[in-house]
Amino acid sequence: MSQRQDDPERGTAVGGGAEEGAASLGSDAPAPSAPSRRRGGARRACCRSARGAAPGRAFSSSAAATGGSSETGQTKRMDMGNQHPSIKRLHEIQKEVKEIEQQVVVFSGLSTDRDYKKLERSLTKQLFEIDSVDTEGKGDIQQARKRAAQEIERLLKELEQNANHPRRLEIEAIFKEAQSLVEREITPFYKGGNCISDEFEEGIQDIVLRLTQVKTGGKVSLRKARYRTLTKVCAVQEIIESGVKQQLSLPLSNDAHPSVSKINSVMCDVNKARGTLIALLMGVSSNDTCRHLSCVLTGLIADLDALDVCGHTEIRNYRKEVVEEINKLQKYLDLEEEADSTQAYDLAQNQSILKIEEIRKKMKEINSLLLKTENAADLFLGSRAELQGLIARLDEVSPGKNPCIREARRRAVIEVQTLITYIDLKEALEKRKMYSEQIAAEHQSHKAVWNVLGNLSQIQQEVISFDGNRTDKNYMRLEELLTKQLLALDAVDPQGDERCKTARKQAVKLAQNILYYLDMKTDEWEY
Repeated sequence: MSQRQDDPERGTAVGGGAEEGAASLGSDAPAPSAPSRRRGGARRACCRSARGAAPGRAFSSSAAATGGSSETGQTKRMDMGNQHPSIKRLHEIQKEVKEIEQQVVVFSGLSTDRDYKKLERSLTKQLFEIDSVDTEGKGDIQQARKRAAQEIERLLKELEQNANHPRRLEIEAIFKEAQSLVEREITPFYKGGNCISDEFEEGIQDIVLRLTQVKTGGKVSLRKARYRTLTKVCAVQEIIESGVKQQLSLPLSNDAHPSVSKINSVMCDVNKARGTLIALLMGVSSNDTCRHLSCVLTGLIADLDALDVCGHTEIRNYRKEVVEEINKLQKYLDLEEEADSTQAYDLAQNQSILKIEEIRKKMKEINSLLLKTENAADLFLGSRAELQGLIARLDEVSPGKNPCIREARRRAVIEVQTLITYIDLKEALEKRKMYSEQIAAEHQSHKAVWNVLGNLSQIQQEVISFDGNRTDKNYMRLEELLTKQLLALDAVDPQGDERCKTARKQAVKLAQNILYYLDMKTDEWEY
């Protein structure tokens, strides 16, 4: 039976089990596992005297300033030179907690990771430190201690939510698929070969695409987790592609020079090192470490440097190619450090993304001008030239090795191309009105195609201006209209007329592109 008693320092009831502590975390917190509940219960039971029942804020001068005149007065007294020793100690603890908080916010791992357990231990230790602070029965110290403890509880909750967020688990599930794929297909690299199946290449590409589509909601920990995983999978792609290309030009014949035999032997070791590196990046190797592989690669470079190839330009170039290949592999060993860079995973700060967004802003201005003007014929020529200039600027944007930036650029290109297509179709329909005699003599099936194109032009204008999501009635209406136009085109019988066949094929492609653009606008993708 749970025992409860009044705490004379806070005037609140303390006691109860771990279930009460878990409930206080909020209904939206992920349910902890049984061992987690036991640990959480023990942690809270040990540190109950450091917390109050009411929600509050961590002690800080800014928090105290918002808590009313009484807390403001307390804060001013605490900020004075002659602070109480207990208040000074709470300040010291709070500084340490602030340092830990930065690590909690960007934590991108799982609850089974070593870093997770380290952060959890550090925060729990601070709870014990707070519990050891003597309040001497003073109300201001009791309140400060309570707020400091509640801040740590908030960080523990945030840490647990980061590790168990549904999107984080989705990223991990996709990564496990990549691991399985690598385990099945990577054997040839271990044997020094370069035979990779089409299934493997397609599978890796599909995994990259799915990772780019994981929604992070702007949450830093999820952005970081997605970037880390993408970096590893994309590195595997690059290593394989580089290995296959290198094999096309290497090796030279052993008869060319005595050193060639040694270089060829090193090249075989490099191919094996590729397999080891891929296994390490994907976490499927338990026999090797990055440090050991780095030593192996350094040793191979030393072996190549020791060769005497003076006076043999072709062989010297061959050795240089192999050394460059080894250097490329060594760079992949530093991926974890790169993934810790905020500039890398927070793409809102990325220069390429900023350029893309600037181009999209200009595109939207042109879009708005076209849709607002009833007779836009005079604007068509100038707008088309501007839009084509935007395409050229997008081509100059470098995505680097980041598939998210590449996808952002691709989508921006589609947006601009959609506007160009809209202008082209509008112009074609306007010009067609000028040739009434020719229209009268046209084949009926050809007229039917042009009727559908007229409908598609109106629908496309609505799609371009649509700014909703897939649950909107207008979205479903537009989707239905486009489907009807496709059915109408299927019903057109060209009766052997080649012009009609070509026109119908182009109209079908246009309708499909508009439908794809509508889906793209509403898929809630983010970089």
